Amino acid sequence: MSGATLRMLDKAYEEVLKLPRAVKGAIYDFQHKFRENPDSPGLQLKQLKGNSRLYSARVNLDYRALMLHAGDQDYVIVAIKPRQEVYDNLDRYAYQINPVSGGIEFVDLVTAEAAVPEEPTGPTPLFAQYSDQTLLDLGVAEPLLALIAKITTEDELHALMSFAPQLTSEVLLELFVGKTPEEVMEQITAPVAAAEEVDAEDYQAALERPSTVTTEDGALQAILEEGDFGRWKVFLHPTQRKIVERNYSGPARVSGGPGTGKTIVALHRVNKLVEQLGPGTGKGVLLTTFNTNLAADLRQRLLDLSGPEVLDRVDIFNIDKLAVKVATEGNGSAGRRWINDAKAVEQWEQLLAEEAERQWDPQFLHDEWTQVILGQGLTTRAEYFKARRAGRGQRIGRDARAAIWRLVERYVKRLDEQNMWTLRQVAERAALLETERAETIARANRTAPQHGSELRHRYRHIVVDEAQDLSPTHWRMLRAMVAEEPNDMFIAGDTHQRIYGQYASLGQLGINIRGRSAKLTLSYRTTHEILGMAAALLGEEEWDDLDDGNDDLTGYRSVLRGPRPVFRAYPTWEAELDGIAERTAAWNDESVAVAVPERWMAEAVAKRLSKAEIDASVIGPDGPGENAAPVHVGTMYRFKGLEYQRMILAGVAEGALPGSRVLELKQTDPARYGTEIKRARSLLFVAATRARDSIVISWHGKKSRFLP
Repeated sequence: MSGATLRMLDKAYEEVLKLPRAVKGAIYDFQHKFRENPDSPGLQLKQLKGNSRLYSARVNLDYRALMLHAGDQDYVIVAIKPRQEVYDNLDRYAYQINPVSGGIEFVDLVTAEAAVPEEPTGPTPLFAQYSDQTLLDLGVAEPLLALIAKITTEDELHALMSFAPQLTSEVLLELFVGKTPEEVMEQITAPVAAAEEVDAEDYQAALERPSTVTTEDGALQAILEEGDFGRWKVFLHPTQRKIVERNYSGPARVSGGPGTGKTIVALHRVNKLVEQLGPGTGKGVLLTTFNTNLAADLRQRLLDLSGPEVLDRVDIFNIDKLAVKVATEGNGSAGRRWINDAKAVEQWEQLLAEEAERQWDPQFLHDEWTQVILGQGLTTRAEYFKARRAGRGQRIGRDARAAIWRLVERYVKRLDEQNMWTLRQVAERAALLETERAETIARANRTAPQHGSELRHRYRHIVVDEAQDLSPTHWRMLRAMVAEEPNDMFIAGDTHQRIYGQYASLGQLGINIRGRSAKLTLSYRTTHEILGMAAALLGEEEWDDLDDGNDDLTGYRSVLRGPRPVFRAYPTWEAELDGIAERTAAWNDESVAVAVPERWMAEAVAKRLSKAEIDASVIGPDGPGENAAPVHVGTMYRFKGLEYQRMILAGVAEGALPGSRVLELKQTDPARYGTEIKRARSLLFVAATRARDSIVISWHGKKSRFLP
């Protein structure tokens, strides 16, 4: 025969990335040669003895590809092995079509057995209470049942998980941490179960199920060259794939903890929506997020994922830049200067000083104005008297609202006199213009439905990443930018990561996501050890779901394993700086970052690292930049959307996190104190989950109340 299809099993990708660079290149060359002519003498394709489906082929002098023959000319790489290992104990290889998920699974039993002792030597085996049938029903791979029955320690479990199929690993981990089989079935197994009855012998049907194998010629090259992002371009977990490909009758939301792939799902969703646009040149899809450097990262990732043809059909904007664009298209904004939230709060401070007003805090008034008054588009005092203040905590009566309204009027007048607009005012202006545009379209469609309106909504589809950081005013603008139709809005976010203090109830803003919400729970970035520690930092707080319900991290987990987090106390800040320098130097050329609560600390850390001849850069609002030094230093806010192999969280002391100004609110404004404590917990949670492999948390003086 000549010509063949060659694909790669998801699990095999992990082996490939561990191989030497020269071998990776040989694998890429091998796939091309095999597709052209698998019978080429140089490839040495041979069926393994006693096995109808398993074949080996020569990658280079020292390595062989193990492949399953799915039928016809379809082959699947299931492992890359050193040549001397391939032909020993051929009964070591077990493969199957999982009867629950319908995906192809492959296990090297010799390697797996090395992780588990021959016979249980300790206490009762961890999974003794579960029958084989219970485990099989949950999707555990049958060839591993005998080994699973011998596991007595957590270390043995994680060692086995390194070689087990992913579904088996997830099921065992959740049972180990105390979930019932019913909970595991609901949270882990059911979302990935095959929709149709599984034929255990139909390997070609298994190839077509989501997330089991690569198919494109360039897929392996993407994995080899781009590492984790290359994998995301090719493999999606079945749960993620279902979210990406589903047709929704209206706005839809996906939530999930850090590292669960929300952004990747959003990017794949953009790609699918562009495919549905059909031929044309217009930018029918908007992709937006709050953070400026995240918007730039989204642009590059979408280009890498989908190519320039898709990118040409998508507008990618930071949400504030989008608002400025819309506002400047209308009248009345010429010559205005825009100021950010920090400058806006300074204007409040100056106003309150001039008025000798001591009842209200500047930050509180800024949040009340932006989230309630601007967020709901309130234009009269009477409207404000009746407005809902969901998420604002402190209750205020009619007299207090009247006083706040008077201060808001003076504040707006003050800004007008200086020819300034805050970014929140810009967003309010943009929301008003887009709402008027939408109303014009609706009137035209009512009066002449057969012809419609020449005016169109700006976009056919809108995709929002890091949705928890957008303000109500932003949401009002976005809602008006797209018609209320199927697949109109796709929203990805996690309220546990809300670090900018923006609260919004989507339902109250005309964005109904009820019945169209999904949750991702498997973290691909952070180890089991770091994840458990980070989740504990959130305490017992309650978190909203971007609507009027609650969200939690139920089922949030990782099958990755690494060292336990290190906690280190120092007597002084100088001693802590010395400790940071020593630790960073010990990590040498690894991917390293140092995150601190306050800006002055970042400068001090960078100076101390420079003194130790460690090349470090303080990252700004636009991220590290192309020419940044290997070690990145910055406030915890700056690390949103970034990730590192190793991290130090420094200065995590009482009075810094939470800050002293927050602590003062406990007596003067308990409701706001609770809100700010949650925000500080979220900031620490976000910073901690930037670490992939290891993390050190340090402080001087009294440690933060958030730390265990």
